[in-house]
Amino acid sequence: MKKMLATVGTVVAISMVSTTAVSAKMYKFSGGPSGGTFQYFAAGISQYVNDNKVIDAKINVSASAGSVQNVRLVSAKRADFAIAYAGDTYLASQGKLSPKDNRKYKGVKAVAYLYGAPAQLIVKKSSGIKSAADLAGKKVGVGKGGSGAAANAERFFKGIGVWDKMKPEFLGYNNAAAAFSNNQLDAFWVFAGYPTAAVIQAAQQNDIDLINVYTDAQKFGVLKEYPFYSPITIPAKTYRGQNSDIKSFQDSALWIANENVPADVVYKMLKAIFTDEGLKHMVAIKKTAKQMSVEGGIKGTSELELHPGAIRFWKEKGVLK
Repeated sequence: MKKMLATVGTVVAISMVSTTAVSAKMYKFSGGPSGGTFQYFAAGISQYVNDNKVIDAKINVSASAGSVQNVRLVSAKRADFAIAYAGDTYLASQGKLSPKDNRKYKGVKAVAYLYGAPAQLIVKKSSGIKSAADLAGKKVGVGKGGSGAAANAERFFKGIGVWDKMKPEFLGYNNAAAAFSNNQLDAFWVFAGYPTAAVIQAAQQNDIDLINVYTDAQKFGVLKEYPFYSPITIPAKTYRGQNSDIKSFQDSALWIANENVPADVVYKMLKAIFTDEGLKHMVAIKKTAKQMSVEGGIKGTSELELHPGAIRFWKEKGVLK
């Protein structure tokens, strides 16, 4: 009898442990391509939250194609958190994510502004390419399919009438930089915070130029059609061989969440990340995070709905009136 009770007790104990393990809450944070800025930010936020036991749950990070896929994942509840561009998030909510995708993606809420991501168009100095219009007939790396880079490339190049005349290659940044150096591409497009590792890599192996894309974006009405873009200047010497300031336009990279994530979870995560210690941690992960601040915490979100947990936090900070 004692042996039987001991056995039953062991089974109960094991059962309780198993039930606890199964019921422990886990959240998925979708980043971007391996080595990309999105992935650094997703990993940085998740690591800080996990290490400091900010919430009674664990955050798991996963890679993705980037912004467009992340909006879809969060809307479908296949990811709880993600990084995405404000433009993709807004257009997805309006059923205008792409010419082939008119579905309205619901349930995606903005949490915080992370950094500005400018368009960067890289060519070789010897190419004779002086403007985006010169890319007709050329092979251009535009970003991985499903990425924010590719979506923004299509909007820009279609807007100036070049998309159907050039040869877009859907390659991630590192693969595009390698193909560019091997003379398999005439140019490649990056939509990310600068300096970008892939462009640094290309500049080390080639004499490069950055093309001014702002002038064409303004001239052909791209900035008017997509009001979430804002002007930015990439300073001279950002990359080897770049001897002058380059005018461009940028979108805002945002932390987003599904509307069903509890408000107190989002609130506690924001409260931890937007401290001096949390921000210092983020900068150590990726220098681009120097753009993060309490004061600029909801920049780029004016066309979007904030998550209830974010509304509570930003109101407490006096950022949201």
